Amino acid sequence: MPKIVDHDQYRKELLSKCFDLFAQKGYSAITMRQIAEGLNVSTGTLYHYFPSKQVLFEQLLEDVCEQDILMAQAELEGIQTLQERLEILGKFLAKNEDYYIKWIYLQVDFCQHQDSKDMQDGIAFKRTVQRYEQAIHDTLGIQDPVIIWFIFSLVDGLMVERLMKNKAVSITEQFSLLSKMLTAYLEKKLSNQTSNG
Repeated sequence: MPKIVDHDQYRKELLSKCFDLFAQKGYSAITMRQIAEGLNVSTGTLYHYFPSKQVLFEQLLEDVCEQDILMAQAELEGIQTLQERLEILGKFLAKNEDYYIKWIYLQVDFCQHQDSKDMQDGIAFKRTVQRYEQAIHDTLGIQDPVIIWFIFSLVDGLMVERLMKNKAVSITEQFSLLSKMLTAYLEKKLSNQTSNG
């Protein structure tokens, strides 16, 4: 009797193992053959599930995004105030620092590749960005896109500093400060709207 394979599950398993392979070599340097070897599958099997390195990377982006959001939501479950949520988010990022440093390194490396412009204009990238934006909106209750991108920029900048081994920068301290600043800013903004309304 032939073995029954859940193709979607198998594809997800392959994707979950690809992150470290890309992070070790970078998007530009790694080949499909090297990825197949790293996954202990044939090149044909890899191409069956992912017709190109670009498709594989795009699906990896979406998979990483989904996992990031689920992990962050689990950490923040039951936490009520914005200040507490931001402080917990900072602790979560600090706890998973190695992973996020690899992720930022991979993104920077990817941006150096000739395919990056076409891929960034693609559906997978846009969908991933929208999912992250929506997750910030849903988990932190922030609606202002400028503030959402401020938080993204802070996270990216912190990870670059940690990538460069800057020990003077503490993720938890930065998020504690962000939580106080953002809470004060939003309270003042709401107060101004109430008094002007």
